[in-house]
Amino acid sequence: MKESLMLMRAIDANPQITQRELSIHLGLSLGKINFLVRAMVDKGFIKADNFKNSKNKIAYLYYLTPKGFEEKTKITYRYMKRKMAEYEKLEEEIQQLQKEVNQEHSPR
Repeated sequence: MKESLMLMRAIDANPQITQRELSIHLGLSLGKINFLVRAMVDKGFIKADNFKNSKNKIAYLYYLTPKGFEEKTKITYRYMKRKMAEYEKLEEEIQQLQKEVNQEHSPR
């Protein structure tokens, strides 16, 4: 889920980004990026159009489809919810540790 969200966000921010640039930017192998892009194209989340880049070579312009924007929103919501739960749990753990430290250092 995290990889899909990262990919969608990167493509949304820069439609002219290449798969090689995505690989470097996201820290994933080029093969993994290719797999993710193809899967998202197959699901209708991403559309790829040809264009000629500044070096006059054929390149792809990636963009999120309306279905892709909807999926990105859903993934973002689930990811945020999970991270908020992790944050709350960590906050509770920190409070418990602070209590323990305060009890151990309080005069008896």
